[in-house]
Amino acid sequence: MLAYLTKRLFWSIPMLIAVSIVAFIIIQLPPGDYATAYVAELRHQGDTVDPLMEQEIRVHFGLDQPIYIQYWWWISGIVLHGDFGQSLDYNMPVSNLIWTRLGLTLAISISSLLLTWLIAIPIGVYSATRQYSALDYVFTVFGFIGRGFPEFLTALVLMWLAYSWLNMDVGGLMSPGMEQQPWSFAKVIDVARHIWVPLVVLATSGTAGLIRVVRANMLDELNKPYVETAYAQGLSERRVVWGYPVRVALNPFISTIGWALPSLISGDVITAVVLNLPTTGPLLLRALKNQDMYLAGSFILILSVFTIIGTLISDILLALSDPRVRRG
Repeated sequence: MLAYLTKRLFWSIPMLIAVSIVAFIIIQLPPGDYATAYVAELRHQGDTVDPLMEQEIRVHFGLDQPIYIQYWWWISGIVLHGDFGQSLDYNMPVSNLIWTRLGLTLAISISSLLLTWLIAIPIGVYSATRQYSALDYVFTVFGFIGRGFPEFLTALVLMWLAYSWLNMDVGGLMSPGMEQQPWSFAKVIDVARHIWVPLVVLATSGTAGLIRVVRANMLDELNKPYVETAYAQGLSERRVVWGYPVRVALNPFISTIGWALPSLISGDVITAVVLNLPTTGPLLLRALKNQDMYLAGSFILILSVFTIIGTLISDILLALSDPRVRRG
C-alpha cells in the first residue's frame, strides 16, 4: 500500500507541472490580453485612450514579455514564495482574493455534498431492495423531476418562498448588516439561517441523480450468486445488503470523488450568481471574461491540484472498500 501511494505521489509532480503549463498557455490563447480588454472597456465608457497609454499598461504588468518569461515569474512565485501574482482586474494579490472566498465555498460545497450522500445512498438502497414498491415509484418520480428541474429555477423558487413566507433577506449568505462585521457567534447563527437555501438548491439535483445511480448499481449486484450464498448462510437482510452489495455498488461512486473535489471550488456558477453567493465560482467567471490571467491561472492550477488529490483519495478509498483493488 505504501509503495502504491508513493508511486501515485511521484507521478503527480510531472502532471502538475504539465497542467500548469497547459493552463497558462490556454489562458493566453484568446486574442489580445488584459491591457486590450481594459482599454476596450474604457473606450466603451467614453474615455479616450491613446496607444502609448495602452503600451504603458502592458509594460507595467509585464505583458510585453514573452509567454515563457511570464509563466516563469508566475510559477516561481507560487513555488518559492506562495505568491500567486497580482490580479490585474482587482489590482490586489490573487491569494487575498482566493483565500477570502475559499472558506465559504468549501463550507457550502462540502455541506451540500454530505447532504446529498446522506439522503441519496439510503434511498437508492431502499429503492433497489424494494423494487416497484409504492415508495420506489415516489423516489423515481422525485429523481426524474430533480434531474430535469434547472438549479437556477429551484433557487428562484426558494428565494421567493423565503422572502414571502419566512420574511428572510434573500441573496447572499448573511444579512446586510452582518457582511462587514467580524466573525462572531451571532454572525455564525446568521449564516446558518441563510445557508439552507444554497444547500437545498445544490443538493436537490445531485441527490436525484445519485439515487438513480445507486439504485441501478444495487439491482445489478442483488441478483449475483454471492448475495444468494450470504442469504443461504442465514445472514439477516440488513447484514447482507449493507455488508456486501452496497460496498460493491458504491465503487463507481467512490471512483468519482476525484471529480467532486474540483467541483467544490468551481461550483455551480449560475446558481452562485442567482443567489449572489460570495464564492469562488463567480470570481473565476469574471477572471476568464476579463482575461485576468494570473487569477484565472491560479484557479485552474488549484483545480488541477484538487483533481489529483481527489483521484488519490478515490484510489485509497477503493483499496479500503474492495479487497480486490488492494490485490491488484
